[in-house]
Amino acid sequence: MAAMYTAMQIADWFLARNRMAIAEIDGELISNMKLQKLLYYAQGSYAAITGRALYDDPIVAWKHGPVVESVYHHYKDFGSNGIDYDGNILSEFDVETVNILKQVYEVFGQYSAWKLREMTHSETPWITTEQSEEINLDKIILYFSEHHIDE
Repeated sequence: MAAMYTAMQIADWFLARNRMAIAEIDGELISNMKLQKLLYYAQGSYAAITGRALYDDPIVAWKHGPVVESVYHHYKDFGSNGIDYDGNILSEFDVETVNILKQVYEVFGQYSAWKLREMTHSETPWITTEQSEEINLDKIILYFSEHHIDE
């Protein structure tokens, strides 16, 4: 069964949520590296909870951690700077997905891009995947089920 969303839709959700957070309580823009890690944590959390992928785009093990290449390339012109996102959340998201994304944003969004990079570098899915290879979703689900999701 195909996932209901694309990684780009999820990235847009995080960027729009970040813009709202900055307007409400201050903060800083999300960089591409941080966005990549949020996409990874969102996929892992969602899949461990629901048993299905949040998005079908592959997550690849890069030098600095897990990356969704299509989203990376879309935002790479920002370099290490924050992504100045002025779009709205265009996709309709179901309540369960929104609740999971909010949790991921609250739990992992508080960390810097480099802290998230270090976290992924200590986690089995990235460690056990050859660089530039796709990180297997089953490996992600198993890891998140054991380490991040409380049943």
